[in-house]
Amino acid sequence: MKFLVWTNIRLVVIIVVMVFLYSFTSVRNSHRKLKKAEVIFIGNSKNFLKQETVNKLLIENNSDVKTIEKLGVNLNKLENSINKHQMVKHSQIYVSVDGVLKAEVEQKTPIARFVNQGTSFYIDNEGSTMAISELFTSRVMLVTGLITPKNKQQVIALLNKIDTDDFLKKNIIGIQILSNDDVIMSNRIYNYQIDFGKMINIDEKFENYKAFFQKTSKEKVLENYKKINLKFSHQVVCSK
Repeated sequence: MKFLVWTNIRLVVIIVVMVFLYSFTSVRNSHRKLKKAEVIFIGNSKNFLKQETVNKLLIENNSDVKTIEKLGVNLNKLENSINKHQMVKHSQIYVSVDGVLKAEVEQKTPIARFVNQGTSFYIDNEGSTMAISELFTSRVMLVTGLITPKNKQQVIALLNKIDTDDFLKKNIIGIQILSNDDVIMSNRIYNYQIDFGKMINIDEKFENYKAFFQKTSKEKVLENYKKINLKFSHQVVCSK
């Protein structure tokens, strides 16, 4: 009986000592200064951002990250600050065991470049805008015309359809949105104009265009056409 009581007392003492040591170490560790800030770009997107730009957001008003205590780092605030940057899709901020403030940053990937009346910016697959970067120029579809709150979702759906289809991505290089929301497309190789019409029945229209392109390219007559009309159901109307 005495043995069991002594064993229990020893167990309690060990637990108390472990909790104390853990608490002491945690408090001491939290007051240590950060060693440095490190930016890691993840994903396949090209670098539209400089590491220095993200670094400035990380250290906020401090000129040197080494002056910041671990305890004083608000990770959520830093993530929100970086995520607000128009080039950033998502970020994750954390402090490593050895005191490095790390930022894993995923940049947005543009699928088109919009140009209208002197205004130019990129559009990503979610419809977010990106400023033109001085670091890198992305070779994407050129979109002209007017994107409005009314047609924006249709435009994004159309751009995503082209961007995720290997044939269409290689074939379509430009889109013009007319005032009545009709769409005119440009081909990469040939000089003909694609009259797509309204942004409806997108899958059907593109399937018709693919079938037409495959057939006529074998016959080597595509260079004879000036306009390919996809407005009509189940058919492609061409003019020379």
